[in-house]
Amino acid sequence: MIETQDLSKKFEDFLAVDGVGLKIGAGEVLALLGPNGAGKTTTVRMLTSVLLPSRGWARVAGYDTVSQAPQVRASVGVLTEQHGLYGRMNADDYLAFFGRLYNMDKASCRQQVNRLLEDFGLAEARKRRIGEYSKGMRQKLALARALLHNPPVLLLDEPTSAMDPESARLVRDSIRSLRTASRTIIICTHNLAEAEELADQIAIIRRGKIIARGTPTDLKLALLGPAEYEMRSAAHLDGWKLDLPVDFTLTGQGLDWLRYRTGQPGKVNPLVLKVSLDQGIPITSLQEVPRSLEDVYLRAINSTDGLEVSHV
Repeated sequence: MIETQDLSKKFEDFLAVDGVGLKIGAGEVLALLGPNGAGKTTTVRMLTSVLLPSRGWARVAGYDTVSQAPQVRASVGVLTEQHGLYGRMNADDYLAFFGRLYNMDKASCRQQVNRLLEDFGLAEARKRRIGEYSKGMRQKLALARALLHNPPVLLLDEPTSAMDPESARLVRDSIRSLRTASRTIIICTHNLAEAEELADQIAIIRRGKIIARGTPTDLKLALLGPAEYEMRSAAHLDGWKLDLPVDFTLTGQGLDWLRYRTGQPGKVNPLVLKVSLDQGIPITSLQEVPRSLEDVYLRAINSTDGLEVSHV
């Protein structure tokens, strides 16, 4: 649904995007992560045919972003960081205006407007001027605009910024419901917990280059190493002895707990439990030590070794 090769953009002497290669299938959600100025917004603008690439190419929904720009724009729904809402219009008139731009017939447009305003909790405010809306309400209206023509590709820049927790949850639930076999979504966000919750694939961009790409699980393994596990007991572990001829490294131990690292949890964890129970040690829990996407992100962004990881 989205494919790029060597996609690059140069502004005079500044290379904002440098050789980005992406391949995102139908039904997938990709989170594009990176610090401010890394090239996320410039990449999205090229994917929406707003900017011409300086080098390379991109296809969106089967259309070339340069030679078939009108078809690309008709195939994407875009939520930008700057919404461009028309403050003197009300939500009804605003969405109807964009429906005409998308050549939607009046009946289907009205039906879609009613559904979106209801879904995003804006139905009661539909006749109020947009300039009177709160930041969160404006964000939800901008997302409704992006969804109005039911596009096969969604490009969402900070979709839950400026929202209270309840509204942010509503939007995340909406994004989950939008992921169908025929729709692809790219989310640019600084909310790493949100990215891990919603995305199938993660791409981390730094100085215009994709430096890490893959599923959250694959990136954790590639960048943070094998998982760590913690076992807790109802008794002291002073006499506990373990000598396993497998991938097992003890990383910490207390009176009633221990931690170890292994790249073969399916083989090692059952052995740890068996040996412990054979020694009469009652086990209360054995679980993986949580590792967040934030750990992965900081490892990638702060790397000084020319990091480039891809597990796709």
